[in-house]
Amino acid sequence: MTQPTALDVPSEVQQLLQRYVKETTSLLGPQLEGILLYGSAVGGEFLPGRSNLNLLLMLSGYEREAIKRYAKAHKRWSREQFVVPLVVTEAELTRPRCLFPLEYLEIQEQHRVLWGRDPFIGLHIDRTHLAYQVQQSIQGNLVRLRQRYIEGGGTEEAMTMLLPLSLTALLPCLRGLQRLAGQPALYQSDALLTGIRAMTGLDLVGLGDVLELKRGIISPGPVEVPRLYERYADNLAALMAVVDSNGMVTPR
Repeated sequence: MTQPTALDVPSEVQQLLQRYVKETTSLLGPQLEGILLYGSAVGGEFLPGRSNLNLLLMLSGYEREAIKRYAKAHKRWSREQFVVPLVVTEAELTRPRCLFPLEYLEIQEQHRVLWGRDPFIGLHIDRTHLAYQVQQSIQGNLVRLRQRYIEGGGTEEAMTMLLPLSLTALLPCLRGLQRLAGQPALYQSDALLTGIRAMTGLDLVGLGDVLELKRGIISPGPVEVPRLYERYADNLAALMAVVDSNGMVTPR
């Protein structure tokens, strides 16, 4: 398991996390056992003003009033780009035949303990359902992309927002494909896309373009945005077809 020695985020974000830890430990009291940060903030690809902050709260149990207190506070934290945290107990993490191996493997490999103890040290994550979850997540991503396109009225603004969100959700699935192929999971996005291109034989230019959009490198106009959407959606469909036909989600 790899874990960075320092947070790869600006100092103001580190200060924000310190305030979050102080308030959350007070709100949840003795049932809180650990606060873990994961995602781009520890993976080397945090984009100030663009990236969210992803956290896992490990509890000893679910005391409704304490959770309710936290829920009220989270409305404020969400304005600071804090995603609703994963809230789990250690028993749920260690349960046999884990139903969420993709998420837990991602956190185990890239996280930082902000407070309390680390439940992932020495944790064996059951990969029984990994292949199914990867396949379901890729297909679900494509379905949700179409759904959100309709919800957004097919506008340029809606497409510009939803494409980076879709790619963010897709990257862990691509690392899941690497794990299933017995390859190391790559957290640097450019290297990850290069590896998936080599694995599938697809050019995946749409995914690469959306990565540049997410980073603010390109700013496509009203004519190019629909074309970018089509390239990205076509890449997702092609990726799903290759995964289905080649049995790439069969564990090796």
